[in-house]
Amino acid sequence: MDKKKHQIKNSNLSKEKLLQMYKQMLRIRRFEEEVRELYKQGIMPGLAHLYMGEEAVAVGACSAIKKDDYITSTHRGHGHLIAKGGDLKKMMAEILGKKTGYCKGKGGSMHIADFDLGILGANGIVGGGFAIAVGSALTADYLGTGKITLCFFGDAATNQGSFHESLNLASVWKLPVVFLCENNGYGISVSQARHCNIKDLAERAKSYGIPGKIVDGMDVLAVYEATKESVEYAREGKGPMLLEFKTHRFDGHHVGDPGQGAIYRSKDEMEEGKKKCPIKRLRKQLLESKLSTEKEITFIEDNVEKEIREAIEYAKESPYPEPEELMEDVYA
Repeated sequence: MDKKKHQIKNSNLSKEKLLQMYKQMLRIRRFEEEVRELYKQGIMPGLAHLYMGEEAVAVGACSAIKKDDYITSTHRGHGHLIAKGGDLKKMMAEILGKKTGYCKGKGGSMHIADFDLGILGANGIVGGGFAIAVGSALTADYLGTGKITLCFFGDAATNQGSFHESLNLASVWKLPVVFLCENNGYGISVSQARHCNIKDLAERAKSYGIPGKIVDGMDVLAVYEATKESVEYAREGKGPMLLEFKTHRFDGHHVGDPGQGAIYRSKDEMEEGKKKCPIKRLRKQLLESKLSTEKEITFIEDNVEKEIREAIEYAKESPYPEPEELMEDVYA
C-alpha cells in the first residue's frame, strides 16, 4: 500500500494509531451509554456526568502523551480515565459502588483514580484539579523526571480562583503542565455567554504570559496535534500552555438532567452539535482515505461491544463492601 496515497488529510499518523483512537473514542461512547442505562434501571447509586460527544478531547490529548505522564480529571471524568488506559471492569464496578472497583466502591463516578496509570484522580469539586496538576508538575520539575501533566477542566472552572492561581504559578516557575479547557458551552445549565464576558477562554492565557490556542474539540486529530505541540513545549522547559477545545456534550449536565438539557438548550443547538460527532467523523475519514475497511472497523466495534458487556457483568456480579470496611482507606 502506498502510505502517501492512503492518508487522512493533514495527518501523518499511522493506521494503527488512528484505529486505536477510533477504538478508544468508541469505548468511551459505549461505556457512557451503558452507565446512563444503569442509572435509569436504578442500579447505579448517585449521579454520573457523561462524556458523550467530547470523546475527541480525551482521546486526542491522551494519545499525545507518554504512559508515565500524568493527568488530572473532573466530575465528567470517565472519558479521561478510559483514554489514559483505565480498566473498564474496575471503572464500572466503582460506579456501581462495588468492592472490586478502583476505589473499592467508595469513590463512585466522580472520584476514580489510578496512580499506577498516572491518573491522579477525577474530582467532584469544580476547579479541584488545578492545584493537583501544578503540584504534580512541580514535583516533576524538581526531580527532573521529564514527565508532564495534563489538566482537564470545563469552561466554568476558569472562573474559579484556583484556575488563576494555578496558571500564574505554573507560568512564573515554567512548570511542565498543559491546561486543557473542555468548553462545551455550559456550566451546568448556564451558558458561557452568561458566566463570562469574553468569547474565547484561551484569551485568558495572555494574563499570565503563556501561549493560548483555540482548537476544534470535535476533531480528534486536531486535538492530538495541538496537545502534542503543547506537550513538547512543556517538556522542553518552556512552561505551560492553555488549550481551549470547543466541544459539545450530547447529554445533559448529568444523567438526571431532564431532556438531555433541553430546558436551557434549543433543539437546533443540540441537533447541530450531534452532527459533529467525532466518532463518525474519524470513521468516515478512515474509510474515505482507504486507510481502513468496513470489515476492520466492524471488527473493532464488535470487540468494544464485547468489552462493555463483560464490564457490566463483572460489575453486577461483584460484591459490595462490608459495613466494617467503612473507615478503611478513608483520609480526613
